[in-house]
Amino acid sequence: MDNYKEQFIEFMVESNVLKFGDFTLKSGRKSPFFMNAGAYVTGSQLMKLGEFYAKAIHDTYGLDFDVLFGPAYKGIPLSVATAMAISRLYGKDVRYCSNRKEVKDHGDTGILLGSKLQDGDRVVIIEDVTTSGKSIEETFPIITGQAKIEVKGLIVSLNRMERGKGTKCALDEIKDLYGFPTAAIVTMKDVVDRLYNRECMGKVVIDDTMKAAIDRYYEQYGAEA
Repeated sequence: MDNYKEQFIEFMVESNVLKFGDFTLKSGRKSPFFMNAGAYVTGSQLMKLGEFYAKAIHDTYGLDFDVLFGPAYKGIPLSVATAMAISRLYGKDVRYCSNRKEVKDHGDTGILLGSKLQDGDRVVIIEDVTTSGKSIEETFPIITGQAKIEVKGLIVSLNRMERGKGTKCALDEIKDLYGFPTAAIVTMKDVVDRLYNRECMGKVVIDDTMKAAIDRYYEQYGAEA
């Protein structure tokens, strides 16, 4: 595993973004882990987060694209922080763009926030985590309706590796449905490999008991490889 990925896993735990315990997800599933990107709240956290995304995008898709699109609401700070990090780390200026939940009818009107989309734009979509693909289902028609763009791919921070609507994980379902590549900075397998019986912040967050709970969860909800 790349060093920055190991650092990102520890960063999620240290930032109280990735938690382990007993959680009920929006889907109704009972999960032994939960990720909340809304817990990134400080300037230093957002700066580091943008750098992790920038490195993953560079490794996965390269820098041959024009726009970072972050679906509202959580995708807005992600797209801004990552655009800044790409400029800082790689000297490449990309534009950021997000959608509004409500169309603005005065001043800077329209459904988009940030850069307008133009014919020929190559777009990377950036999200926190995807469990169902609902966000892409809502935003894909919006961005493709603005201009003749090419979606280079989707990047999320964590692939939960659980079934979406069918037997595949949500990222694979999105790839099959829309025809563009999908990727994550890390997967839950990466997380378990890094944290199982290892200290993080002075304690072991995935001990034998938690590992067994995670294994049971994937026996029930794990996606097809």
